[in-house]
Amino acid sequence: MRPAAARRDGDRASGPARRSGSSAPGREPGARRRRPTLGLHQRDKRNRWGLALLITLLVVVVGKLVLLQGVDGAAYAKAAEADRMSVSPIEAVRGQITDRTGRVLAYSVAAERVVADPEAVTDPTRTALALTTLLDVPAGELTEKLSRDSRYVVLKPKVPTDVTDRIRELPREDRTGIVFEPDPVRLYPAGAVGGQVVGFVGTDGAGLAGVERTFEDQLTGTDGEERTEVDGSGNPIPSGIDDTTPAVDGSTVALTIDEDLQYVVQQRLDAACADGATTSGSAVVQDVHTGEVVAMAACPGYDPGRYNETDPELLGNPVVSDVYEPGSVMKAVTLAAAIDQGKATKDTVLTVPDSIEAGDVTVRDAGRHPPRGYTLTGILAKSSNVGAIMLAREVGDGKLEEYLRAFGIGAQTGVELPGESAGILEGSAEWTQSRAANVPIGQGVSVTTLQMASVYQTLANGGVRIPPRVVSSVTAPDGTVTTAPRPEGVRVVSEDTADQLTYMLEAVVGKGGTAPLGAVDGFRVVGKTGTAQRANPDCSCYTGGGYFTTFVGYAPADDPQYVVAVDLERPTSDAEGGQVAAPVFKDVMRFALTAGGVVPSGSPRPDFTLLAD
Repeated sequence: MRPAAARRDGDRASGPARRSGSSAPGREPGARRRRPTLGLHQRDKRNRWGLALLITLLVVVVGKLVLLQGVDGAAYAKAAEADRMSVSPIEAVRGQITDRTGRVLAYSVAAERVVADPEAVTDPTRTALALTTLLDVPAGELTEKLSRDSRYVVLKPKVPTDVTDRIRELPREDRTGIVFEPDPVRLYPAGAVGGQVVGFVGTDGAGLAGVERTFEDQLTGTDGEERTEVDGSGNPIPSGIDDTTPAVDGSTVALTIDEDLQYVVQQRLDAACADGATTSGSAVVQDVHTGEVVAMAACPGYDPGRYNETDPELLGNPVVSDVYEPGSVMKAVTLAAAIDQGKATKDTVLTVPDSIEAGDVTVRDAGRHPPRGYTLTGILAKSSNVGAIMLAREVGDGKLEEYLRAFGIGAQTGVELPGESAGILEGSAEWTQSRAANVPIGQGVSVTTLQMASVYQTLANGGVRIPPRVVSSVTAPDGTVTTAPRPEGVRVVSEDTADQLTYMLEAVVGKGGTAPLGAVDGFRVVGKTGTAQRANPDCSCYTGGGYFTTFVGYAPADDPQYVVAVDLERPTSDAEGGQVAAPVFKDVMRFALTAGGVVPSGSPRPDFTLLAD
């Protein structure tokens, strides 16, 4: 027999596998099978894979550390710093608006908006009781606001800083959830004086009207901020970051307006509007040689500091936005065109009937009269419609339109105020025969009060038109002054033509003219009256539309300094421009000349020839 060991080896090498539970041949029952051992090659391979995995993990970890410390380190540090920073805005102070002499018409004072985060308020009733006296708001109202389901509730706007400082001094538990926001107050110390020129700001502090709106960018300035490093409780860290970017306040805008003259103009207009017959009025005073507007007003007016209590329809500036048919004041342009074109002179005599046909209409003079030998001076002094139409026909429709546009009719003046109207002037190619007769006498064409003042400024300035302006200069916070450039003058008519018009217009205010009530003692005055029907928008007709009465003039005639234009709206035609507008002109012009130190006229008024012998 073979040895037992030999049999077991042979059986394991060639015998079939036995089922579980049976003992292997030659193995003692209960003995464990021995695992096969790895060869040297297999152990090396396994070690290499483990080492590779370890190295990969190390590379990932080291790479992340490098990324955090090197690439993203600055960003994480910055974010951490931001979490520790308290940023407080420093609001720029809005710039002042002054008159031409430096008197302040608008300025801002610091104030704050008291705001609550109701979710952060621990005891609404307690906080309300702590604030009610300081804010002058009923405790019940404050409690209701502090109990709202909101993160932002305004408790009171425009609170003086001395009050908000006292709130900050309250115990922390009385002011938890209370924050403050800059909310400056805009003040207008002159009230309604100059209000329509100055304008006003809205609740957000941005300009909504007047110079406040057109010079918003210059007045606003640039806000700054204060950055302070704080601890977890929000307290400043003594050695922490404290960085301040100062605010740059707004610039000061100086107007060409004179506050004293502005006051007189507004008082005189208000008196006119209070007479029971005048519903509204506008007036403007312009410097002849610079084009500067030294006064501009309308009635009814408004106080910019109380604009929210004013009818919104009154918050504009009628002097530049409202248009009307000027009536006979436009005859000065018609006669200037005729003289400038060499069709006539101030002494030319025309035989003028009391009516003239124009297409399907008949245009008449104000009073019936037989044919008269009027000089051009007489046509203007007596305000003859027929004489003006006769001269316009000599000039021609196209050429007359050119002169009207050269004087600024039908275009914005460019004054630095919002809402300016260009007026209405149709092209002469569209004129019917009746329209061609209406335009020379100031009908069928619409203008603003400022446009008519500009027409007469041109005549007073020797035929050179200088566009009007209301801003004199802008002064930056660092003291740099930017003077508004003087607009370039444009010659409209020759100096001789302008001189002849000045002569003729002086006759209007003299004996036999239509406006002796416009005369100013001690000064030779030039002017023209106008009365025109107001269009009724309800019927697109003139019936029931009311009337505009106008007076525009300048003085002194021998050395013109100021132009004054006055326009009054009345529901009836019981008074003409020479009766109601001329007295307003007189009072305004007298003050302007006196306050301006203008020397009284040194030459006598000429003797005027109105009718040929």
